[in-house]
Amino acid sequence: MTPILDTICSPADVKRLTIPELTQLAGEIREELITALAVTGGHLGPNLGVVELTIAMHYVFDTPKDHFLFDVSHQAYVHKLLTGRRDRFSTIRTAGGLNGFMLRTESEHDCYGAGHAGTALSAALGIAAARDKLGGKEHVVALAGDGAFTCGITFEALNNIASHAKRLIIVLNDNKWSIDKNVGAIANYFNKIVTTPQYHRLYERAAKLVEKVGGKSAAHVARKAEEAAKSMLWPSVIFEEFGLKYYGPTDGHDIASLIRTFQFLKTLDRPVILHVITQKGRGFEPAEEKTKKFHGLGPYNPETGETKPLGQRTYSEVFADTLAKLASSNDRLVAITAAMPNGTALDRFRVVHPDKYYDVGIAEEHAVLFAAGMATKGLKPFVAIYSTFLQRSFDQIVHDVCLQNLPVVFCMDRGGLSGDDGPTHHGLFDISYLRGIPNIVHMNPKDEDELADMLHTATLYDGPVAVRYPRGIGPGVAVKEQPIPIPIGKAELLEDPGNARVAIFTLGAMLPVAREIAETLASEGVSAAIINARFAKPLDSEMIAHYARSADVLLTLEDHALAGGFGSAVLEELNSQDLSTPVCRIGWPDQFIEHGKPEGLREKYGLTAEAALAHIRQHLGITVG
Repeated sequence: MTPILDTICSPADVKRLTIPELTQLAGEIREELITALAVTGGHLGPNLGVVELTIAMHYVFDTPKDHFLFDVSHQAYVHKLLTGRRDRFSTIRTAGGLNGFMLRTESEHDCYGAGHAGTALSAALGIAAARDKLGGKEHVVALAGDGAFTCGITFEALNNIASHAKRLIIVLNDNKWSIDKNVGAIANYFNKIVTTPQYHRLYERAAKLVEKVGGKSAAHVARKAEEAAKSMLWPSVIFEEFGLKYYGPTDGHDIASLIRTFQFLKTLDRPVILHVITQKGRGFEPAEEKTKKFHGLGPYNPETGETKPLGQRTYSEVFADTLAKLASSNDRLVAITAAMPNGTALDRFRVVHPDKYYDVGIAEEHAVLFAAGMATKGLKPFVAIYSTFLQRSFDQIVHDVCLQNLPVVFCMDRGGLSGDDGPTHHGLFDISYLRGIPNIVHMNPKDEDELADMLHTATLYDGPVAVRYPRGIGPGVAVKEQPIPIPIGKAELLEDPGNARVAIFTLGAMLPVAREIAETLASEGVSAAIINARFAKPLDSEMIAHYARSADVLLTLEDHALAGGFGSAVLEELNSQDLSTPVCRIGWPDQFIEHGKPEGLREKYGLTAEAALAHIRQHLGITVG
């Protein structure tokens, strides 16, 4: 039963409630989250942690006139419930339904879209600076988790806020987690702030000691002692040095206190930061106990939190287990993650090789530079980052790794469609943004066993390597005990019935589609060869030229954008060899793909056997039916 939530159609309805009613609303929202996400899946833990915080923000401020920015925005589900989207909340992360992140086209209350960490402060500063320039009076509030403060972009923004904005409210949502436990000096620093009373006592002792110093130098000594005390004993000083007035830490689950605080912060004519302490997964025991699991997950039992087992290892798990095995016989192999040990499955590697595992926080650029430095000393770094997040490190890949031809291996999880997470998370561009860089090798496995072979191949190659593999489970191919190296740039001929009129070059996990196409063509009297391309760079020039000369049409299949992708590379290769064989390319169109189930999206955009067959028949002049 959600009697109060049922009355909330807009933030104006929130403002009419009493504190006890707001507290009840928080409980009803938690029930709504737990129940709805049990069906669709989603980011349960982060949203359970910001219920009271989001309610208080909407009670005090007035969106869409005032602007809320949520870093990453995976914790904006409560915001969606309070801004007129409750009637569609059961559709979240489903085809045609609400997006799992903030989306400008979805609601006027979503002033800024997001999906990657570390963007909120810079964007909020841009909005606040534009407001000041245009003479506006609206408030800008940026909510960022403590994990976002491990991002370099966040600190670049902090460096500019005091200089470029008259007013800005930053809410530091401190729950000690991003997806895994936060790591590094910043995480430790926030922990110091949480224990502020102890530091204040020490500071007061230091001040009393200074008072005892007499003579002409007393004032000078007092200033120096104060500076030292601040730097050592007053953790909030870092924000003060950036020009932000610091408030907190405060209880992020006390609605009344949060409301009073926001009402006060509204009156200030300067940039401020409010440090709130929240509990990720609050109100749902399984999410409180298994924080990593409930950061983001698929459907689950709303009573127990149990999820349906997949029944086999995912590509991520095969990657991590293979890497752990390779590291057992290679003292120079190390693994690096950017705050994603769970998502990349490197938490499995960490258990076996804790001394070879590095988590650098949400800092992809730093991760790549860090790996480059390690490589100069003879280590073999494997950097596991989602394809969509590796985009953030493009300059470091070019300038620091490939230019110096360093043996860094980029393991790109979620290479291809990422389904329910939508356009911010689809890994549809990595072939395009990597294959133009000199020195790099780009590999794509057709199944789990070939992924293991490619990882082994990467350990033997003395230069930059990228390996992309899809989200979730593969075809279930058993991984052999000992992986074998793959010749660089050599494709694998899987089927050739002879006199093939069609040559199907399939890249990565598109092999089942290729087999379906070949079987259908065979039933229509058309022979087709199937080639597992394996490499987006370097291409197997000999294989491509052979079939370009012998077949009537080439077909390329890729779970990647067509613009600049594998099919484009094949066209370029044909052009360089002065071959004019027609090429039918199947891949994603030149647009951002929405969220939805992969099967439905592939059907919609023509990444199916039937769509490919229609193109091939047209090239061959075949009429069916």
